[in-house]
Amino acid sequence: MGSEQVDDVVVVGGGVIGLTTALVLAERGARVRVWTRDPVEATTSAVAGALWWPYRIEPLALARAWALRSLDVYEELAERSEPTGVRMVEGVLGGASLDEADAWATARLPGLRATTAEEYAGSGLWARLPVIDMATFLPWLRDRFLKAGGVIETRSVSGFGEVEAPVVVNCTGLGARELVPDASVRPVRGQLVVVENPGIRTWLTSTDADGEMAYYFPQPGRLLLGGTAVEDDWSPEPDPEVAAAIVRRCAALRPEIAGARVLGHRVGLRPGRDPVRLEREPLPGGRVLVHNYGHGGAGVTVAWGCAEEAAGLASS
Repeated sequence: MGSEQVDDVVVVGGGVIGLTTALVLAERGARVRVWTRDPVEATTSAVAGALWWPYRIEPLALARAWALRSLDVYEELAERSEPTGVRMVEGVLGGASLDEADAWATARLPGLRATTAEEYAGSGLWARLPVIDMATFLPWLRDRFLKAGGVIETRSVSGFGEVEAPVVVNCTGLGARELVPDASVRPVRGQLVVVENPGIRTWLTSTDADGEMAYYFPQPGRLLLGGTAVEDDWSPEPDPEVAAAIVRRCAALRPEIAGARVLGHRVGLRPGRDPVRLEREPLPGGRVLVHNYGHGGAGVTVAWGCAEEAAGLASS
């Protein structure tokens, strides 16, 4: 990329994938502008839980590599948890086993072990993983990008032909369904309930015999309860019956949750695609389009690994 361009790169999309990709490019010396339809606080990323662990993402082998690279970054950011919103927190991955984790996670997560019967009724793993408070992390990420010389513009895009930069990076998530267009991108609706934390310091994820999820993540000043993963559901509105069921499932795991005061409800539409699209596409006139979308429920988990790969595609 030549240094004479005013904008070497335009990144379309201002969620966690877009901002992280833009930041990596900017800190590698590119002049980067982010075009985002919504402010960072209004993106799907802002609704995330967000526990580091590959979830609903393919291809799994690549996702694990991207996730481990991202883990390196989150562990470093957790050393400054107050400004970054990243903390290392212990908890239980219900239904997971050391056998399935052994090939990729055991060596990297030395504290990983099977749960005891007192910790979890059934097979599970006890782990110390990054938990990211998105209300703090996303503004921190935005500010770091701006300090690196990046620019953010609130604007909608109806086609990549509108973008005149030599390199365009498509981080539009679910928006790629219409923008590319790519009909294989589908919404996977997630609903959360935010409650006052009754003193819970660990996190837990669980799936029952009927496939219903339950999880709780402690965040500063609150506890996030989930959740759902409903494919092809476009509704952005919280469903009161679903919310009540989420609280019941979580209270079955930790009874003190039953009496916690509800602070709010959240809905996010995960950008599901099998597999993630992370590739370079030539455009007319020698321009380049890099796709980085379709991360499902693991955008936060793989963001840094995918950003570095996308940045490499953008500059090769």
